Amino acid sequence: MKKTSLFVCALVLMSTVFAACGGSDKTEASMTENTESAATDTLDFGPLKKLSLNDATGEQFAMIPGVGRRMVREFLEYRPYISIDQFRREMGKYVDADTVAAYEKYLYVPVSFNESDLATLMQIPGMTTEFAQALIDGRPYETKDAFLDNIITVANDGVMQQFARYYLAQETASQE
Repeated sequence: MKKTSLFVCALVLMSTVFAACGGSDKTEASMTENTESAATDTLDFGPLKKLSLNDATGEQFAMIPGVGRRMVREFLEYRPYISIDQFRREMGKYVDADTVAAYEKYLYVPVSFNESDLATLMQIPGMTTEFAQALIDGRPYETKDAFLDNIITVANDGVMQQFARYYLAQETASQE
């Protein structure tokens, strides 16, 4: 009986050491789940806290639930992103569409007021297809402020305008 207990203790100890050293995929998966759960509980990725795919660091990307080192590498590799469809297409090479959609809860492609397509404009919270199309039809905008003013004209929504301000790409002075 004493030998059996000692053997079980040794087995548990070896399993723990083996798992800590990166031994088992199953253990690593459960550790990842625990880490993701903890991250989900502590991270707030509301509309004004999403990460810019063109500006966020690898460390910031790693905080997203379900994103491992490989996906962080992929996020960084395809920069700069010019559209959300580009992001979907490139990440779709590695994960399914549902996983890509889950990533989009935490990420956005910065909006270029004179260049972004309909889908990219639709990332702005509250944006409808009709509003986005009206903004596209109003191009070209001389400045980002002209674009933001047109949101008020088109959507009559100051909150959407504030969201848009956050989602805008950092344009160069010649484009503003």
